[in-house]
Amino acid sequence: MRALVACALGTVLVDLGEGVALEVTEDELALSEPAVSLPLLVAADRVGARIVAVVERRPPLVVSNDAGTTWSEAGGGLPAGVDVALSPDHPDDVVYATNERLYVSRDGGRFWAALEVELPEITAVTFAT
Repeated sequence: MRALVACALGTVLVDLGEGVALEVTEDELALSEPAVSLPLLVAADRVGARIVAVVERRPPLVVSNDAGTTWSEAGGGLPAGVDVALSPDHPDDVVYATNERLYVSRDGGRFWAALEVELPEITAVTFAT
């Protein structure tokens, strides 16, 4: 799995399995956000009926598996975030971005692992195709 991360360096290709930056380009990362109406919303991503949203509260994530009808909290222990991405092929794979670090979940947001790579001023993240 790989992710594209927009940060102060440009767009960085990150290997999520190894937790290392592979390539840096000056290309701008163009993303579209799903329409989600939540208080304190920072960012969100959607694949099918699953929506994961970053919110300005603790815990910093909420998850819906029914297109936003019901929500559950996720990400207890994670710091405040700036973006989130779901894998279009495997929606249980989630990347959560804070200002300088990426966290990966392979079980829909129940358990998280921090990647070693640190990037300055992260603003966006998406899965690389």
